[in-house]
Amino acid sequence: MTSQGTSRATSQETLHGKVALVTGGSRGIGAATALRLAQEGADVAVGYVNGKEAAEEVVRAVEALGRRSVALRADSADAAEAAGVVAAAAEALGGLDILVNNAGVGLLGPLETLSLTDVDRVLAVNVRAVFLASQAAAARMPEGGRIITLGSCMAQRVPGPGGALYAMSKAALAGLTKALARELGERGITANLVLPGPIDTDMNPADGPFASGQAAMTALGRFGTAGEVASMVAYLAGATYVTGAEFAVDGGHAA
Repeated sequence: MTSQGTSRATSQETLHGKVALVTGGSRGIGAATALRLAQEGADVAVGYVNGKEAAEEVVRAVEALGRRSVALRADSADAAEAAGVVAAAAEALGGLDILVNNAGVGLLGPLETLSLTDVDRVLAVNVRAVFLASQAAAARMPEGGRIITLGSCMAQRVPGPGGALYAMSKAALAGLTKALARELGERGITANLVLPGPIDTDMNPADGPFASGQAAMTALGRFGTAGEVASMVAYLAGATYVTGAEFAVDGGHAA
């Protein structure tokens, strides 16, 4: 399996001996991140809710790099499963050093069309699940653990109507990340937030019907790749003096 923009393994495996869990790891940014962390030396648990075959393909790709891997199904909309997948990953791979909160849902639409069911689901997946997974991970992580959460460029700039619910859910992650950094800092556990812009994935392809407008909103005038986001996640997984921070990987969307 190959992923968009994923670089080759580095000569120095900065994450050798570490165990990571990537939620929403069966495709797109999640799959690219799982492979990049494996290239850096980590064993990787791949969380998914749909797409079992795709998740298992990522597992095989990780194993082909000489790392251990396992696919774990968990629905982030379910509170018990959002936390439970962390315990399952730690049990399967013998611990947990890195949590990548990547699973999320995108729901855009006019304010008046959004139902209470829509609100509850988006907040459950994009906010509550991140909190619960981070809480469960912090209870298991040794000193020097890493919590890395994927947000959105729309938390910094909402370029048009229809994004109220989604932007609200992603903006909440900034406060959570800063609070986690303060609460866990004494243990050397860092918490950081990555804010992708328009990224070429099957959910939002660079040749899709709305792609040209999204690309035009960036300073670089193009979509990013999943591998470019994964590179930032890999950096934060190895960084020791970076915490409570937000990193835009958005091609200048917020510039």
